[in-house]
Amino acid sequence: MASGGGVDLEEIPSVDLMTELLRRMKCSSKPDKRLILIGPPGSGKGTQSPLIKDEYCLCHLATGDMLRAAVAAKTPLGIKAKETMEKGELVSDDLVVGIIDEAIKKPSCQKGFILDGFPRTVAQAEKLDEMLGKQGTKIDKVLNFAIDDAILEERITGRWIHPPSGRTYHTKFTPPKAPGLDDVTGEPLIQRKDDTAEVLKSRLEAFHRQTAPVIDYYSKKGNVAQLHAEKPPKEVTAEVQKALA
Repeated sequence: MASGGGVDLEEIPSVDLMTELLRRMKCSSKPDKRLILIGPPGSGKGTQSPLIKDEYCLCHLATGDMLRAAVAAKTPLGIKAKETMEKGELVSDDLVVGIIDEAIKKPSCQKGFILDGFPRTVAQAEKLDEMLGKQGTKIDKVLNFAIDDAILEERITGRWIHPPSGRTYHTKFTPPKAPGLDDVTGEPLIQRKDDTAEVLKSRLEAFHRQTAPVIDYYSKKGNVAQLHAEKPPKEVTAEVQKALA
């Protein structure tokens, strides 16, 4: 390590330096984007967000991960969040917005960010807008991964997993060779607790109840893009690119 806390460039393989240089050149020409991804479990946000992140050089902010990172790093907000969570209470909206505020000042968020899992309520959306307003920025687009509950149910309740290897199957889309058994070991497959119809139903009800008002809130500002999340991933990617063009 060089003095002053910098990294000695000679220690970094030149391939990595070139890759990073090319990435920065590519990124410098990209417009800044501040995005919110909204969609129920299984709507494909997890598939699209890394693609969006790479394409537009954004940072991906998943509030759960950020909270855990702030707690681990023992930042002032992290310490506060830890005390709240240890009492079994929910972390306040102000605290979460504060942690987002801290995160978006990092160099990796220079071109903007993707927010995932937040805001879940109109109150949170208002606090987020207020914080961004103080920095002279705003949310550019809200990508709404709209999908019919019945399609989601088929997608999610058909998932089966082989726990030792992590191999996943789907009764309709990628069935195992022998029903209920792993292709490689022949061991029985299980269904995750969260992947049952009952759990999904309650999660979807909560999602619609909480999130529908958030979509309305941003629709009034005219920055919601409706995606047809039931389509194959490549087609959804094309819709995302069109929405962000």
